[in-house]
Amino acid sequence: MTVEVLDTTLRDGEQTSGVSFSATEKLSIAKLLLDELRVDRIEVASARVSDGEHEAVKLITGWAAGRGYLERVEVLGFVDGGTSLRWIAEGGGRVINLLTKGSLKHCVEQLRKSPEEHVADVRREIALAVSMGIRVNVYFEDWSNGMIHSPDYLFNMVDTLRGEPIGRFMLPDTLGILNPFDTVDYCAQMVGRYPELKFDFHAHNDYDLAAANVMAAVRAGVTGIHTTVNGLGERAGNAPLSSVVAVLHDQLKVDSRIAEGRINRVSRMVETYTGVHIPANKPIIGENVFTQCAGIHADGDNKNNLYFNDLLPERFGRVREYALGKTSGRANIRKNLEALGLELDEASMRKVTRRIIELGDRKEQVTTEDLPYIIADVLRSSVREDKVRIISYNLSLAHGLKPVAALRIEIDGRAYEEHSSGDGQYDAFMRALRKIYKEQLGRQFPMLVNYSVAIPPGGRTDAFVQTIITWESVGETFKTKGLDADQTEAAIKATVKMLNKIEN
Repeated sequence: MTVEVLDTTLRDGEQTSGVSFSATEKLSIAKLLLDELRVDRIEVASARVSDGEHEAVKLITGWAAGRGYLERVEVLGFVDGGTSLRWIAEGGGRVINLLTKGSLKHCVEQLRKSPEEHVADVRREIALAVSMGIRVNVYFEDWSNGMIHSPDYLFNMVDTLRGEPIGRFMLPDTLGILNPFDTVDYCAQMVGRYPELKFDFHAHNDYDLAAANVMAAVRAGVTGIHTTVNGLGERAGNAPLSSVVAVLHDQLKVDSRIAEGRINRVSRMVETYTGVHIPANKPIIGENVFTQCAGIHADGDNKNNLYFNDLLPERFGRVREYALGKTSGRANIRKNLEALGLELDEASMRKVTRRIIELGDRKEQVTTEDLPYIIADVLRSSVREDKVRIISYNLSLAHGLKPVAALRIEIDGRAYEEHSSGDGQYDAFMRALRKIYKEQLGRQFPMLVNYSVAIPPGGRTDAFVQTIITWESVGETFKTKGLDADQTEAAIKATVKMLNKIEN
């Protein structure tokens, strides 16, 4: 069995508070979804929203037509006498997801129409769409409440529409009220009563049950499900694509066309576009979910992978990491040493383990890149010789002028000097540093991928600042950390650690 995945990040996901994609961002995400993730269909907009939305639809449909994807691009439209249909047609769209009322309450109280009047309007809209060459899917808005409170109304709607040229009947849990037991029951009723129809299930996550409800819907025989990247969506969001795919493949043993190895990349790109950060413990895509913290787990990984499950990080474009902190054992540290190509005897290992536990007790984060410095400090040895050393630098900040940095640095015993302006003191410092590497040394300089700053809760102006910078160099991504009372100094310390890593 293969389950069809419609991703609605560009429509329902954009209803996340504070999220608004530009037309070019929408096109970029559409390409990622269809070309890289290989989702079956995408829902890209709601009709009549804005001129900018119309421009986005034109961009996406223009690209999709050239790739043979046009029938996989869908737009939400309304029963409005053809206004939505014309908007979609002018945008190059060929599929409408027609929003109808799936509960008697919505029909009577929102539309102020009888069920007979509403279904007649829907049939006229479908006929018009067919005459315009636009394919139709139908959303039953508030379907879950319709099944609970007005099933006769809902079944009458389907009975009337089942003979119409409708590709899919979409069953949304609009208010996120379902649990897996009810989802199985209600979806089974639809599939059992109308075995010839195609049904999609559209979950919302108000009770944190969206992924579980999707699983229940597929168990009941639904063959199409809706997701969003990172679980974006109104209120608590929609079913997250990453979790849903893992559940389908591992728990239900059903197939999808999703390329698992691209999930993390697409999730990070959408995170960048939206500014909505992925929680560190978010399954599949969270920063920490493939990190072993307890030493006993790292030890078990060395003994026939005792603490592995089917969610292997490599499936999703990730790697397993071993955290360093107060719960670390020697197995964790050995794993990190292996990654650095270092070895320690047992006595040295005990000393280093004690120091890492002490740092963890002080709530300091320890990264793999910190490990050689800790070893050198603990053992008072030259386990790692720093090839890069800052001799001096001067940072200047004046009102009305761009910040300026002058830098003198030693690399492999040779001094280099450079200066530059920038949009901030650290930016000026980095521009001067790049000049040394690119112009004087003729070498590539690592790309700064992410920059985060943390201070203790309730921290004062003299509180320590922890700066963690993520770098990418020659296809490798890694982090370095700097700690100082001054934010710029902390960033420079993290940068020097990065330079020594690439030099070594």
